[in-house]
Amino acid sequence: MANQLSALDVENLKSVSKKIRKEILMMIHKAQSGHPGGSLSAVDILTVLFTKCMKHYPECEKNSDYKNRDRFVLSKGHASAALYAVMAHCGYFNEEELLTFRQLGSKLQGHPCSNLLKGIEISTGSLGQGLSIACGMALGLKLDKINSKVYVFMGDGEIQEGSIWEAVMNAAHNNLNNIIAFVDRNKLQIDGSTETVKSVGDIAVKFKAFGWNTIEIEGHNYNQIYEAIENAKKSDKPIVIIANTIKGKGVSFMENNSGWHGKAPNDEQLKQALEELK
Repeated sequence: MANQLSALDVENLKSVSKKIRKEILMMIHKAQSGHPGGSLSAVDILTVLFTKCMKHYPECEKNSDYKNRDRFVLSKGHASAALYAVMAHCGYFNEEELLTFRQLGSKLQGHPCSNLLKGIEISTGSLGQGLSIACGMALGLKLDKINSKVYVFMGDGEIQEGSIWEAVMNAAHNNLNNIIAFVDRNKLQIDGSTETVKSVGDIAVKFKAFGWNTIEIEGHNYNQIYEAIENAKKSDKPIVIIANTIKGKGVSFMENNSGWHGKAPNDEQLKQALEELK
């Protein structure tokens, strides 16, 4: 088992995650456009991954070890506000730029755009495609004998797409044990419950049937997230971390509410949300 985070690490992660949640809300409020629910559910995982587990370089090509970096694919590209806020915290760009989110000419478009922002490996947002892209990256790394990981972050509504399961089969067939996937299991999508719209059933059983290893965690528990990622790095097969999360995590009126999938808060709602995050 990987070592647990220290108590100080956990407190720091809580502080950073709270800051990122505030920034997500302010970004989406300023743009009056975006996806707060699924961004807020992803925050804790992305914070642990980028600050504690993933090998990445905010200076990008200036780093001599850049080619050996781990790759990250945000398959649920509509959660871009969370990714941008985490990247800004890590130093990819100035945090002041966050408030240009979704504005014309901004590097921070509604879905990640690789030709606008360094650190974005691939433009994403067409749901169901991220894992296929990750398979190509992972196979390429193996052919080049580069010992790096490809992390791919998916939504649970997204795995209703058939292309996901083609990619799952492909990864197992090619023994892409350098893929570490996440499923953000918040159980809601734009039209309501995932089980009402189209049941995804027992996700772990399905991935195992395709030849993957699986880990299930509570997706807002920093120690569980950290241990899952560190243990996943040792997997002899492609592996998925199924993270049980809360859509809209941290804001009472957004939590477990599919109505906040793709809606911006007004002035009063932003004020209340920021008060709750103090």
